[in-house]
Formats: sequence, structure tokens, C-alpha cells
Amino acid sequence: MRAYVAVTGLIFGLLVVAHIMRIFAEGRSVVDLFYVIITSAAAALCIWAVVLLRRSTTPDLR
Repeated sequence: MRAYVAVTGLIFGLLVVAHIMRIFAEGRSVVDLFYVIITSAAAALCIWAVVLLRRSTTPDLR
């Protein structure tokens, strides 16, 4: 399960980086509401994957 979360987090992170690079390459004319929503959702899912991975590696001391 950890490998799946790591891979999907990486894919969403790469999607965010690609969107940011496209903004720099093509200018702000490419940015519309749908573009911002997709980029924000991908960033949120990437952050969520990182949080899940960090939680899974910490030992449970109970």
C-alpha cells in the first residue's frame, strides 16, 4: 500500500510541476478557472500522499 501511495503522490506532484512550468512557458494566458482547480486538486492530493506516507513510517508507541 505504501508503494501505491508513493507512486500516486509522485504522479500528482509531477502534474503540479508540469502545470507550473506551462504557466512560465506560455504566460498567464493559459490560466483559467478549470486549470487552477485541477492544479490545486493535484497539489492537495500530493500533499495528502506525503502526509499518509509520514504517518505510516512513524512507529505506534501504544
